[in-house]
Amino acid sequence: MINTKSLREQVYDYLRDKINRGEIKGGDSINIDRLSKNLGISRTPLRDALIMLESDGFVEIKARRGVVVKKLTLKDIRDYYQIIGGLECAIVSDIGEKVNGDIIDFMQSCNMEMKKALDRDDFDGYYEWNLKFHDAYLNLSDNERALKIINISRQRLYDFPRRKAYVPDWEYNSLEEHEEIIKLFREGKFKEAGLFIKDVHWSFEVQKDYILRYYSDATNNT
Repeated sequence: MINTKSLREQVYDYLRDKINRGEIKGGDSINIDRLSKNLGISRTPLRDALIMLESDGFVEIKARRGVVVKKLTLKDIRDYYQIIGGLECAIVSDIGEKVNGDIIDFMQSCNMEMKKALDRDDFDGYYEWNLKFHDAYLNLSDNERALKIINISRQRLYDFPRRKAYVPDWEYNSLEEHEEIIKLFREGKFKEAGLFIKDVHWSFEVQKDYILRYYSDATNNT
């Protein structure tokens, strides 16, 4: 297949993949000259890609240290939870008329697949079905800016790097919360569902005990 992405986008994807795999870790510095030489490209698309990564919250461009991969702090996590919860709440409150039985049934099947994945200790499978559960209703929205922010925030929380360990009782608890969301959807109570998502499912304070266990390496900067 022909790669239609710009060189900047290809470098962006390359660096995000390195962060995802843990080959570039939080706190690491990125040497632009060395990376430019290794990739055989000029500094311009590399700088452009790093500016994109900084905009998305993955790196920080500092005056003296150059480019540093950002570590995830507890404040970051709190902020991302607030952002995702608020945006999902607004979207769910707005897309009620677009939700039909097929979508709700699909959400139910996603939750069932998530439980099967957890029962066989397959966190990657659980995670993928979890994304499908939320995307089932999020993709009904035409607010592309909000969807992009949600997607990048989720990636920052869970994908960069992708964590191997997980907290099973947190994931099983999430299944119960999903059941409540499904119930409210079936009852046509979309505003209530949105508030539940914001005030429970994506609440930093409600989920804090689980968060502290899952992100045990996050710096204590709340």
